[in-house]
Amino acid sequence: MTAVTTTTTAVAAPGAGKVPQVRRPRRLSPGRRLPAARLIGPLVLLALWTAASAAGALDTGAIPAPWTVVRTAGHLWTDGTLPADVLTSLRRAGYGFAIGLAAGVLLALAAGLSRAGEALIDGTVQFNRAIPTLGLIPLFILWLGIGETFKVAIIAIVVYIPIYLNTHAALSGIDGRYVELAEVQGLSRLTFVRQVVIPGALPGFFVGLRLGVTSSWLALVVLEQINATSGLGYMMFQAQNYGQTDVILVGLLIYGVFGLVSDSVVRLVERRVLSWRRTLSS
Repeated sequence: MTAVTTTTTAVAAPGAGKVPQVRRPRRLSPGRRLPAARLIGPLVLLALWTAASAAGALDTGAIPAPWTVVRTAGHLWTDGTLPADVLTSLRRAGYGFAIGLAAGVLLALAAGLSRAGEALIDGTVQFNRAIPTLGLIPLFILWLGIGETFKVAIIAIVVYIPIYLNTHAALSGIDGRYVELAEVQGLSRLTFVRQVVIPGALPGFFVGLRLGVTSSWLALVVLEQINATSGLGYMMFQAQNYGQTDVILVGLLIYGVFGLVSDSVVRLVERRVLSWRRTLSS
């Protein structure tokens, strides 16, 4: 009995047989992604705008209430003005974006995979980037006229520059050890581009693509207010002459929706294509 008591006391003695506590690592990641997180900010702004308008805190002549803007959009859609202008703007932005995307990618590949291509292309693109693109509008009007061609050309220039810069930077930043490994493995030029260059350049390409999409809408709203007879920018310019702030807000909101939707589509494609990456955002 005494031996059992002694043993029990020894086990229960302070500090005897204690398992060291392991500190749980502090969580530093942003956490799980919220559903439809990018809509929260715009919805909060819309709620504040609605509340301020209902309380009479806003000058309705300068900033009409949301319900007034919705009613105006309904009238413009019913009489056919808004659908025609939206389709015209989408067509211009689509053509310019497609041309700028193709030019940016091809030039980046030529400059990133060849020293001769880099010598011929990179300096020219950097020079073009330093020139305000919208400052080229008068010259392009003289060259191409005041029709659709000069608008598409300006949008293409605005789009290709960020796509080229980010894709070329991603190509230049590919680890040289991968190139050496490909050479040791005896990969062909085509296989090297497909298995090393393209995966390594995709993150930078998608950054440039998002900037290019946004740039196309920014250029469009300016171009449609210069020698245009249709489009959302033209509609807003005409509304400015008549002091129709509700029509101007309709156009701005549509541009904002276009930009948000197009950026979300690019993000979705990027997440699917680059699903193999483990990043902070994922």
